[in-house]
Amino acid sequence: MTTEQTIKDMMQDMGRAAKSASELLANVPTEQKNTALTSAARLIRQDKDKILAANARDMEIATARELTGALLDRLALNAPRIEAIAASLEAIAALPDPVGNIMARWDRPNGLNISRVRVPLGVIGIIYESRPNVTADAGALCLKSGNATILRGGSESARSNHAIHDCLVQGLAEAGLSPDCIQLVPTQDRAAVGELLRLVGYVDIIVPRGGKSLIERVQNDSRVPVMAHLDGICHIYVDGQADLEKAVAITLNAKMRRTGVCGAAETLLIDEAVLQSHLPAIIDALKIAGCELRGDKAVCELDGAIIPATEEDWNREYLDSILSIKCVKAVEGAIAHIAAHGSHHTDSIITEDSEAAEKFLKRVDSAIVMHNTSTQFADGGEFGMGAEIGISTGKMHARGPVGLEQLTSYKYQVRSNGQTRP
Repeated sequence: MTTEQTIKDMMQDMGRAAKSASELLANVPTEQKNTALTSAARLIRQDKDKILAANARDMEIATARELTGALLDRLALNAPRIEAIAASLEAIAALPDPVGNIMARWDRPNGLNISRVRVPLGVIGIIYESRPNVTADAGALCLKSGNATILRGGSESARSNHAIHDCLVQGLAEAGLSPDCIQLVPTQDRAAVGELLRLVGYVDIIVPRGGKSLIERVQNDSRVPVMAHLDGICHIYVDGQADLEKAVAITLNAKMRRTGVCGAAETLLIDEAVLQSHLPAIIDALKIAGCELRGDKAVCELDGAIIPATEEDWNREYLDSILSIKCVKAVEGAIAHIAAHGSHHTDSIITEDSEAAEKFLKRVDSAIVMHNTSTQFADGGEFGMGAEIGISTGKMHARGPVGLEQLTSYKYQVRSNGQTRP
């Protein structure tokens, strides 16, 4: 048997097992799912040293492969990050179970009683790179929302993913649930991704989480519906009525808190009215933090040390300590630039002018639009969702952070007393 055939058979077996698990999981009591999650959280804390050792080996190999600083940051685990993973599982367990929730109910004049009720999607395939915390967050969110999942992490985080997945499987066992509820593809052969994308009849939706090349491949090749975002080209717009102190602090946080996350700001737009008064302080703070700056003509004339930006810079997701800066004419200019160059992910306005803020919030067509805060809050955990499986920038089914409710669909339940349609 060829390796290709072996992988195909393996993925078919995983698909069948996930489908069977999903049919049972759709009706599992909330308490049982919560037990699996809280047990997994305890086991992750208990196996901290084992997980760190696995991650250290992943980091060693990734460093030798000369992965970018952003990817290394996404891959790295330490004691606080492991605690955050465990705490996230507990936070998801504490959230209300969406399955079976009655979204709406009404009576018809003919006596029909109609309910719209939340149900799981079924089986979710998740393809991701670098970040081992996705193993726990995605597995937990799918479990709590009644979905079985097939996880396929990147080769760079394989050892970390397996160590975390072991804890999830043990948690499932302690709750009396099948290990098929959360499966991890055991091979790093890329053929497994192709097979996962073709598991029509077993997998109901694919969620890719990673770089542009991965997401493009998934969107182009998948025969299963895909929920994803392609780029995180996020903007901070400093309005003419912006508070200087807020503008400096928010811009610095939005860019430099973690440069490798999809909510990191990539372009700063500044109103020409405050170019002289506000931008120098913002530039100084970014330079001190080690950020490379690229600007348009007006920005470069203000500070000769700034690198001239090219047209391509306005369309780039750097995922690094690089920020492009453009001078625009008031809020209308900012909205126009974002419409032309944004990726519909997250954009924020800094202003004390409520009218300008409302115009920005209403007219910027992004999944997340903010006022006077950092784009790094574009995160399901920060939205009170416990965690997220990703940020969706599409307009079908879910938009923005994909949490528990976004991993469900609905069905209609119709009750009557023998009515027939005339």
